Amino acid sequence: MTRALLPDLSPWKASADFRRLWKSGLISGFGSFLTFVALPVQLKDLTGSAAAVGAVGAVELLPLIVCGLYGGALADALDKRGLILWTEAGQGLLSAALLLNALLPHPAVWPLYAVAALSSALVSVQRPALDSLWPRIVAHDDMPAAASLNSLRWTVGGVAGPAVAGVVVAYAGLGWAYAADLLTFAVSLAYVVRIAPSPASEEAAKPSLGAVAEGARYAWGRKELLGTYAVDLAAMFLAMPMAVLPFLADELHADWALGLMYAALPAGALLVSLTSGWTSRVHRHGLMVVLAAAGWGLAVAAAGVCGNVWLVLLLLTVGGGFDMVSGVFRAAMWNQTIPDELRGRLAGIELLSYSVGPQLGQVRAGGLAAWAGVRTSVWSGGLACAGVMGLLALCLPGLMTYDARTNEHAVRMRRRRTAAAETTTAETVG
Repeated sequence: MTRALLPDLSPWKASADFRRLWKSGLISGFGSFLTFVALPVQLKDLTGSAAAVGAVGAVELLPLIVCGLYGGALADALDKRGLILWTEAGQGLLSAALLLNALLPHPAVWPLYAVAALSSALVSVQRPALDSLWPRIVAHDDMPAAASLNSLRWTVGGVAGPAVAGVVVAYAGLGWAYAADLLTFAVSLAYVVRIAPSPASEEAAKPSLGAVAEGARYAWGRKELLGTYAVDLAAMFLAMPMAVLPFLADELHADWALGLMYAALPAGALLVSLTSGWTSRVHRHGLMVVLAAAGWGLAVAAAGVCGNVWLVLLLLTVGGGFDMVSGVFRAAMWNQTIPDELRGRLAGIELLSYSVGPQLGQVRAGGLAAWAGVRTSVWSGGLACAGVMGLLALCLPGLMTYDARTNEHAVRMRRRRTAAAETTTAETVG
């Protein structure tokens, strides 16, 4: 029974490049979560405004949209490893800029917004390359297991990074958090350079607005994919509470718990990842996406109502677990059904679905908190999320009935991957 719950390690055992990319993401992700906590804390200290903290989402939005869509076209047309390598190096330089600003006698506010915008642009170029690389280095039937292992990688950093950041920021200072982030990018690059090149497929289009439009037309024709985008966008926009956590900690008279609040969501995701063996045996992915997103909303709503900090931490942990379940099955649907020559552009669209929501959600949460109060901002968003999931379930029958065993796109991709593997084996033997 216990073994059936443990993560499926098949992708890890079969692919050296999967292992290298997994380790790289774990290390750089840990550092990024240090900055994820340090930057809003620094903004809070410098401005004292919830709206100013929430405005980070606004400055990140435009580069995310523009670079995410065009970054998907670049991922299809260029070597994916090269894109990952250069964007990782750029992220390291931005961490150095934050460190230098923090060391000034009077740190400025504008560099925090500038770095947030530039970092959003680099991540938006990198993520389509990363997301389109996984299906090349992992077997088709192992994609749910790979999604679970990738979520495990993210959540380990998500739990450890904020928890460590809370201690580092409180007792050592912001500069140490930014310095640690810079170091993790250097180590991450050492893993990325060892990954095999991953050039564009022969069918890939050159990067252009026309290529972006082609990807959008394909996505529009796949209603079950559109459903996954709508679910994630709504869930993150309505119920993401991250921007107001520093103020929620103040309201609960628990400044000491801020790092734990940031860590609670990824802690819940980590618990799901560590017991994710069951995900490989689930085939109704769309149904699980919707149900888990509704659970996320209800957990966040309950956290906004509670006045006990320990209950808030528990409910945020539960919410993080539901969010991870939804994410695992969204990733499985994407990676098992989208053709290789379109994978980068669709990954760019996916990036918008799971990134625009949190960015706009920060603006929503911060603005509503300034107007109606912090806890009202949290619980009302969670309830709205759960209600919208009910409406989407009624409006998206294709998503609710999706089955990985019978969906025409999943079957086609399974056959294509099998044929490619057989051809490679025959050429090797010959």
